[in-house]
Amino acid sequence: MDVWHIWVIVALLFIIVEIFTVGFAVICLSIGCFGAAVAAAVGLSLEMQFLLFAVVSLLSLVSVRPLLKRLLFNRGEKVLTNADAIIGRRGVVCVDIASGGEGRVMVDGVDWKAQGIDNEALKVGDKVEIVAIDSILLTVKKL
Repeated sequence: MDVWHIWVIVALLFIIVEIFTVGFAVICLSIGCFGAAVAAAVGLSLEMQFLLFAVVSLLSLVSVRPLLKRLLFNRGEKVLTNADAIIGRRGVVCVDIASGGEGRVMVDGVDWKAQGIDNEALKVGDKVEIVAIDSILLTVKKL
């Protein structure tokens, strides 16, 4: 078995390892192995093969890895989760909210403590939109 065969086998093993990881670092080592395999096929010395492996791996870590991360992990818009996802939703006042006081609002079947924006008074049945959340207290405005 030639030396370049070993480099290709190691590169394929790195690709298999990369399948089970998420950082795109191991794929850069695989690219370095393919570079060393080319050097071995051309007939360069073992020292030059390792040097080419290191240089190509480093270059791919600097160039290929950020490119892959940007293409595959950048979703564009931020997905709101948990309590932050409730901002912008609509609900109905189920307990009067006095001016400067607190009441209750039903949002998607869940009862929340709420206050009106700018000390706005709201009556039972008023439709509201959630504009902010602080812990368990919603700030709402009338629609």
